[in-house]
Amino acid sequence: MSEHREMRVAIAGLGAIGLKVAETLLAGRVPGYRLAAVSEQGEAAGQKLAALGGDVALHSLTELAQHADIVIECLPAAIFGLVADPAVAAGRIFVPLTAAALLERTDLIERAKETGARILLPSGALLGFDAVRAAAEGEIRSVRMVTRKPPLSLAGAPHIEANGIVLTEIEEPLCVFSGSARLGAKGFPANVNVAAALSLAGIGPDRTTLEIWADPTVTRNTHQIDVDADSARFSLRIESTPSVENPRTGRFTPLSVVALLRGLNATFRVGS
Repeated sequence: MSEHREMRVAIAGLGAIGLKVAETLLAGRVPGYRLAAVSEQGEAAGQKLAALGGDVALHSLTELAQHADIVIECLPAAIFGLVADPAVAAGRIFVPLTAAALLERTDLIERAKETGARILLPSGALLGFDAVRAAAEGEIRSVRMVTRKPPLSLAGAPHIEANGIVLTEIEEPLCVFSGSARLGAKGFPANVNVAAALSLAGIGPDRTTLEIWADPTVTRNTHQIDVDADSARFSLRIESTPSVENPRTGRFTPLSVVALLRGLNATFRVGS
């Protein structure tokens, strides 16, 4: 990409992640990019757009790809496809934050090969992305992840509701899920995007094992990742500060999106 070309960015969803990225772009803190379009649903859409204070057009999810070179998705998993399909079909750079939804739509990766689109998954809370991706160039024998979150941050998860788990009654750490990353993503679509991203970077969602704990003793979303590969054994411990606006996600996630954008047109970059 030419360093002199301004890239148009569209953001789908102005929640805890999308709004922070939008504010950063409008403040001019990421040279080479212009926030051209956003999409937001609900009664607060107008208020959020006004709060941005920039000359940004509001469009429907399906229209965003027509107005941007890069489409950033920050949506509930249920409406992921409304922005993902048009972005890939139009050959755009697609930046999905809902990695759990991408596990169910790996057909988009094959479609991108046909249209020239690029699907770039930000690291989010997975600070060891580079290490996992590098290990995957060799042989990874196993990947295990243990996630601990404050109980109320798991509210609304299908697995919690289906099993009648009363989060307000949890007084000590409780393992609420143990299984594959694929099953975890289905049961906790808004909570385990980091596990989905880990599985895509490594040995896949069926071989990546996941435990989820509702833990009243923690105030941060905590992830312990253990990787056993032919090239190395390593462990990562991540304690992500929950977002004030949405405790299901961490404050680190919008920062990782901004870092990804910087890396796209950087003349110098550290890390693979």
